Amino acid sequence: MHTASPHWTAVCSLADILPGTGVCALVEDRHIAIFRLAGDQLYAIDNIDPRSGASVLSRGLVGNLGEQLVVASPLYKNHFDLRTGACLETPEHSVRSYPVRLNGDSVMVAPG
Repeated sequence: MHTASPHWTAVCSLADILPGTGVCALVEDRHIAIFRLAGDQLYAIDNIDPRSGASVLSRGLVGNLGEQLVVASPLYKNHFDLRTGACLETPEHSVRSYPVRLNGDSVMVAPG
């Protein structure tokens, strides 16, 4: 069985994302939040808050709850796992997560 390789899209340079914060990028009509953590770890999830429909998750506070790396929505304070997009308080409000990587200094996301 042949599986398609992901289509990678450059969204910004690593220097555009301060450590411990996120940015939003529009990739193939999707609002995607990309987060940079310590050690230049990168994570990408949907930027649309499922409760409000606002494109705000990239502006949330990044931290951890136990072993889970999360972002707290700035509107309703729900916590989203940065690895999976799972909403910890209400799983039905989970968002998609996306592959993200560095290519040189360029942050790349695979939205499909």
